[in-house]
Amino acid sequence: MTLAGGAPPTVEAPKLALIGFMGAGKSTAARALGPDSADVDEVIAAREGRSVQRIFEQDGEAAFRELEERVTLELLDDPSLRAVALGGGAVGSERVRRALGRARVVLLDVEVDVAWERVAASDGARPLARDRRAFHELHEQRRPVYEQLADVIVPASRSGAIRTILPALDGLPADGARMLWATTASADYPVYVGRGLLTERGFWPRAVDGRRVVISDHHAGRLYGERLEPALAQIRIMPGEQSKTVAHAEIIWTEMVRAGVTRSDVAVALGGGVIGDIAGFCAATYQRGMRVVQVPTTLVAQVDSAYGGKTGVDLAEAKNYVGAFHQPAAVIVDTATLATLPAEERAAGYAEVVKTGLIVGGALWRRISGGAPAEDPEVIAGCALAKLRIVAQDELDLGLRQLLNLGHTVGHAIETATGYARYRHGEAVGLGLLAELRLSGAEELHAEVLELLAAAGLPVTLDRAVDVEQVIFATARDKKRTGEGPVPFVLCSAAGRPQIGQVVAPADLRAAIRELYG
Repeated sequence: MTLAGGAPPTVEAPKLALIGFMGAGKSTAARALGPDSADVDEVIAAREGRSVQRIFEQDGEAAFRELEERVTLELLDDPSLRAVALGGGAVGSERVRRALGRARVVLLDVEVDVAWERVAASDGARPLARDRRAFHELHEQRRPVYEQLADVIVPASRSGAIRTILPALDGLPADGARMLWATTASADYPVYVGRGLLTERGFWPRAVDGRRVVISDHHAGRLYGERLEPALAQIRIMPGEQSKTVAHAEIIWTEMVRAGVTRSDVAVALGGGVIGDIAGFCAATYQRGMRVVQVPTTLVAQVDSAYGGKTGVDLAEAKNYVGAFHQPAAVIVDTATLATLPAEERAAGYAEVVKTGLIVGGALWRRISGGAPAEDPEVIAGCALAKLRIVAQDELDLGLRQLLNLGHTVGHAIETATGYARYRHGEAVGLGLLAELRLSGAEELHAEVLELLAAAGLPVTLDRAVDVEQVIFATARDKKRTGEGPVPFVLCSAAGRPQIGQVVAPADLRAAIRELYG
């Protein structure tokens, strides 16, 4: 599904189409949805009196695909069925892809290693799962197709719980919007992405009830605050990283008390990364915790900071040093809000887009490096999905999630060394990416990223007034550091190949930062 906007809300699609790779749990989800659901592979096997494996062996793949297409189209047109689970390769048919436009398409999203483990246990019953390398290549080939078609993306780990997830779709326009389901050890929540969701359609998730208190900065609050009424209060602080302090958190807490806010109410974080962080932190701590809905209105927040539950404030000595993990109750991403961003703010957010593309590689990186605009809803949804996949495996930033810090060790240090006043967060991250790619020895990638950042209007050289030694000193206080050991870096030798926990020699770090002077 291409995320386009402007259309009025439509009636919910008459049928759910479950798609995904082998081992994603499509059959499990279909069974969970009840007797008015069908599994294409099971229907084929019952009609033919042979397993899919036997059909492959006796008739060949081409004959099976023709049969699969015919049965899939028949079931998708059957008005008595609520849901249809498609075979993993059915989306290769153009006729099937067109037919999916009449359904609400749910992708059961599975990581390739998990899928291999699941199908390996089937003792050769999957004809396309006998060679691990070919299996990986097929997964990489099909995943972008699945993602493009999907209206809803649910991790495979939740396939059996699909009935509890679907109510989150209530009220969501069936055209022009997408829901990503976020999973963590502590909480699951929906992420809604679409142009005009808030500004044109006034969407609010029906599953999130309660009175609202809207926390924003003066810019976002003036533009969009009334879209979230009725509210107990509209609390606004000055925009910018310098407002992300304990003192400003106390202002918010105090205003919440005066407005009569209780822990059963909902804090709405309306704005960019600063608002998302401080409002989330205030929600995590007010009366020992209340719900928060993130409504990001900047590019950096829409592609990165609104997801994953990291909240907090800065100290003068270091960025994000006081905070808490507090997953949102929902995230509403209206890409139309990016139209009101100043050009320099859009550029700053682009650094996070590039960072995510470098981490993920593959189709997302090809799209970004090929020049796709940062505000493209497909790019934003792709970046959000990438972060949700990582956080699902490491909520508390103990390992894999540190991949998301690519460019941030040096970037945060630049922010700290300049008092959070010289560079926007994204601008500092862009400089950090250049330094850390240089430390990675990725010469060609460094040149490619430098060109992308410069074309977006981001600084690619460091102000000579910035003291290199202060930046180095600030890296030593990075919050990823534990014990007495050196701060671990995330390095990236090629797109899609980041590595966490890398030790960097002081001389190499100094040289990489000095090189930023140009």
